[in-house]
Amino acid sequence: MNESELRVLAQVDGDTPLLLGIAAKIAFPDGSMTENGLKREITCGRLAVERIAGKKYTTLNDIRRMRERCRENQWGSANTSGSEKGGRLSGSSSTAEMKSAQDAAKTIALQLIASSKATSPKSISRNGGAEIRTK
Repeated sequence: MNESELRVLAQVDGDTPLLLGIAAKIAFPDGSMTENGLKREITCGRLAVERIAGKKYTTLNDIRRMRERCRENQWGSANTSGSEKGGRLSGSSSTAEMKSAQDAAKTIALQLIASSKATSPKSISRNGGAEIRTK
């Protein structure tokens, strides 16, 4: 880094808006995270972003919070079934909630199907064959 870049870097605090590429270079100086990597984290909902004049900005504090969300627990496995702070936990209760939600969605879908009007003319039967009318 040259002297000018070092002066600018000295003015950066945790809430300074930074372009994604610059934020990646500062927060991950080894080059292991890139602008595209941060974009993926935004898409996953783990990194906050500000869009100003068509450009994407984030802060070092936002990256710190992202890293906390991504951090695996100290016993080695990530909690992928729900948030550790008051969210759903894995196990039968989580499965029961999911099953209940699926049942509710199925019930709604069946009600919508039953209440929808037929779109085929009356001369065509529901099983796909044409009815032959005789006088």
